[in-house]
Amino acid sequence: MNPTALIAEDEPLLAQALKAELAAAWPELTVLATAGDGRSAVREALRLLPQVLFFDIRMPGLDGLGAAAELADRWPVDEAPMPQLVFVTAYDEYAARAFETQAIDYVLKPVQPERLRKTVLRLQQALAAQQQAKPAPATADEALERTLAQWRQVLAAAAGNGASAPPATSTAPLKMIAASEAGGSIVRMVPIGEVLYFEAADKYIRVLTAAHEYLIRTPLKQLLAQLDPEIFWQVHRAVVVRSSAIEAVHRDEAGKLHLDLRGRTEKIPVSRLYGHLFRAM
Repeated sequence: MNPTALIAEDEPLLAQALKAELAAAWPELTVLATAGDGRSAVREALRLLPQVLFFDIRMPGLDGLGAAAELADRWPVDEAPMPQLVFVTAYDEYAARAFETQAIDYVLKPVQPERLRKTVLRLQQALAAQQQAKPAPATADEALERTLAQWRQVLAAAAGNGASAPPATSTAPLKMIAASEAGGSIVRMVPIGEVLYFEAADKYIRVLTAAHEYLIRTPLKQLLAQLDPEIFWQVHRAVVVRSSAIEAVHRDEAGKLHLDLRGRTEKIPVSRLYGHLFRAM
């Protein structure tokens, strides 16, 4: 059975160029569909269950990073192994070297045949290893965790190279947050020590303390760079929690994890990508 792929690229000519170069570099590969935005990519990937995803990082609406994170959580692992993930990027040589250093697969736009052949070889080796004898359940769980770990590395590397310029030097962790009261025009200075979790919602980030909710406009990726990773953990593509506020971890009938936080009554979802944080020691 021929290997299968899905291409997500918002520029039709570039999508066709990638498809043509793939046909030359990997004639056995069947491109099942192309999608022009992240939402369509998620929908088509879940419908078709391809073995390889070629995701443009920058797409309208849900970008390639968000689409990949959503698929990591929603992929039906009982029906098909998680796919191999390759990012399509227009980043400059600096960012490309950063991807190479971390062994992250990428395709640079415009498509470079030599670089694409290297990616194809990696993909062929990964799929060949995946298609060996069906593993026992315990081994299958280990294989899934290895794939999830790879996806975490891919997403972290791509998020860290989201601009063509070298990343800015790190700054000291936030101590105070200037945030608006929900539904009001008053700006409050919120001590970071009072924040229990952050949740991305539309164009805002909700800032939740034990008694109040505030709003900020800082993108979650930018906010994460200003938080102490030992104190605040990302547990979902849209949620970051204070680790010391976690009271309990629950697994529902569908196998999904949720957190109870001290001082809050709502359940906080944990995506599959971050479930390893709560594995019993």
